[in-house]
Amino acid sequence: MTPLPAIDDPAVLAEVEAAFDRYERALVTNDVAVLDELFWKSPTTLRYGATENLYGYDEIAAFRAARPSAGLARTVTRRVITSYGPSSATANIEFVRDGDRRIGRQSQTWVKMPEGWRIVAAHVSLIETGTKQA
Repeated sequence: MTPLPAIDDPAVLAEVEAAFDRYERALVTNDVAVLDELFWKSPTTLRYGATENLYGYDEIAAFRAARPSAGLARTVTRRVITSYGPSSATANIEFVRDGDRRIGRQSQTWVKMPEGWRIVAAHVSLIETGTKQA
């Protein structure tokens, strides 16, 4: 039986949390260069957005370049980051935007590459406030 990887090693968690915080700052300030840097440059990287499905780094970068920079501010209301061994992690948040009745959810899978922590898969969705989940 294969032993389980170390879950939530404090040093690994600190690295992932720093990478995630950098991503969040770049997102709300529309720092496209940092956002592009933090997604793994691979055709297998994907991002499912609230209104789009993006397959491969090139589609993600093109979306970022064309996206309006207004209305990006948000408040993170819940955050769960978990590391699995020394080189993989997930980051999940719930967020709200001023004047929007919906709750946003964002999930990311991070992998430690030679160049640092990179997002290999991401998903963003919105639900109406008060929606019950099964």
